[in-house]
Amino acid sequence: MSETLSAKASSRTKWIVGGSLAGLLAVGIIGFLIYSSVCPCDRTPGGFLFGEAADGPVTDWAFANEVPLCQLQIYAGIRPHSINLNCMATETGELFLSCSVCERKYWAGKVEANETGVMRLNGVVYPIVLNRVQDPSRMEQAWQARIQKLQTFGGGPYNPTPELDAERPDHWWTFQVTSRS
Repeated sequence: MSETLSAKASSRTKWIVGGSLAGLLAVGIIGFLIYSSVCPCDRTPGGFLFGEAADGPVTDWAFANEVPLCQLQIYAGIRPHSINLNCMATETGELFLSCSVCERKYWAGKVEANETGVMRLNGVVYPIVLNRVQDPSRMEQAWQARIQKLQTFGGGPYNPTPELDAERPDHWWTFQVTSRS
């Protein structure tokens, strides 16, 4: 009889432990979703970017120059990783991301050629493809677009307004953003 009681206690313990682990997993997932709905915040990364889905692919990103910051979501392994960063459109409507001292930034090391991601601007979510730009003339185009945009939205300790003739530093990277359908 004691063997039957012992087996029942062991079975009950397994149910309690299993239920507790499932409960912790559910709380973790719900917590991450709540965190994703609030962040990225300032310089703190977030998870998923939620928002209204874009109507379709974008060919002219000029409207990105009307918002102070863009939000980017990529995948770091299986986990979504989102950040706030400068984005700027050229006069021809091409969109670029700005990244100072980028070799030390976690997200930049996760971006490979033709990296898929999501951008959020003014609450609208756009599916995108990212590619790092290393051609000096293309980088200069993006740098000049950055200077122009920051004449309006620059200021503060993390995003100062550059001089119009500011030279592009060696530690500055840029990524071209294209729309995907």
